Amino acid sequence: MATKLLDKLAVAADPAPPGGAALPLTFFDVPWIFTGPVERVFFYPYPHPVDQFTAALLPHLVSSLAAALSHFYPLLGRVRPCADGEGYEFCSADGDAVELTVAESEDDFEELAGDGPRDVARLYSLVPRLPVPGDGGFALAAVQVTVFAGRGIAVGVSIHHVACDDSSYMHFVKTWAAHCRLATAGREEEGVAVPPPPFLDRAVIADPDGLAARTLDEMRQLAASGPPPAPPPGPPPKLVIASFTLARGCIDKLKQRVAAAAAEDKHAAAAAGVHCSAFTVACAFAWACLARAGAAACDQDLAHLLFSVECRHRLAPPVPQEYLGNCLRPCFVEVGARDLLAPDGVATAAAAIGASIRALDVAGGVMAGAEGWFQKILALVPRRPMSVGGSPRYGVYDTDFGLGRPSKVELVSIDKTPGTVSLAEGTDGKRGIEVGVALPEAEMARFAECFADGLLQL
Repeated sequence: MATKLLDKLAVAADPAPPGGAALPLTFFDVPWIFTGPVERVFFYPYPHPVDQFTAALLPHLVSSLAAALSHFYPLLGRVRPCADGEGYEFCSADGDAVELTVAESEDDFEELAGDGPRDVARLYSLVPRLPVPGDGGFALAAVQVTVFAGRGIAVGVSIHHVACDDSSYMHFVKTWAAHCRLATAGREEEGVAVPPPPFLDRAVIADPDGLAARTLDEMRQLAASGPPPAPPPGPPPKLVIASFTLARGCIDKLKQRVAAAAAEDKHAAAAAGVHCSAFTVACAFAWACLARAGAAACDQDLAHLLFSVECRHRLAPPVPQEYLGNCLRPCFVEVGARDLLAPDGVATAAAAIGASIRALDVAGGVMAGAEGWFQKILALVPRRPMSVGGSPRYGVYDTDFGLGRPSKVELVSIDKTPGTVSLAEGTDGKRGIEVGVALPEAEMARFAECFADGLLQL
């Protein structure tokens, strides 16, 4: 379906922030330099004509974005190579702006905002591309608002992962939404509060062992070794994206099953107790479904899972939750491939995930082994691990631009890495979890069957 460009705006911060300063990349930022943006689309019902959107809502979206950027002004800039050629830095200048694309789509809003399989390419028409300045660097953020006449609007937000993690990403989007909600209300709406401003002092991320420089050097050596292997010949498979819900009752049953399996396990590790959160069992259930659908590599002795863990409150001293940047570490999990495919594979996977999370609090702390994280991730890539994007704790469905809760939030960028699932809180507000997956059509059909069969067995 056609998407028509209505306008392209450069939105500067208002009031204007300080500009011209260069900021260093931290150890947590460096591994994301050569990745790409985190891309989400927020869908909202909006049963009004395009003229009303452009006259009434769009000005508030623009002014509130400017207000949010006055606090999150590092997102106005870009990343560029340092002048001495020894690394990369964040830089900004007076007059920097974020590109806002305004578009109109003739596509089916209800279908795009649904849970069923949809062609990923259709969703990417709602996602802004990051501008490339042409100096060897790249912009950090871009937004797009697409109107579906008489049906709804979609707000697409792209922020390069080198700029910040999902915690900061959602902090920015919710700040923008809160300003817009206040603007559309025309008054101080009761109960509406703008989130606290971001914490911008990057000096709180200590790097006494020079891990940022060491990781960057490893990345240079990798680039010097030649290009990655060529993809298989022929056109790439068509990817579809779909969402599946684990209701609260299902999560509780999964926890009970994991606890029962641990109670039967006589090993000392099980006797110490199992970290059995909603996140743990949701990851385990999705992992088992991907394996059974053939979408996660289980043709080896071991199956692998990779997910990120929030470090702000785990560092010593802790970093403020409002810190703008990356503050994640990888968490590595492996189980026997046959064990994952077995009838009690979910319990096995959950126990292994829980053990990896518990290990973060033992001797050595959350930074233990940090010097080897990058190489370990590289070694896992050929093994096609399942990886996880998003988290229920970020509350993406609480993002209200004055239009109410979104009817759908899609983490579109999971399609970049095969075997990635997204997690978000359930849309029903009853503490369920929404699982998003992007797969070739045939694998998606098998995954859906495995997911439904797994729920029936609870």
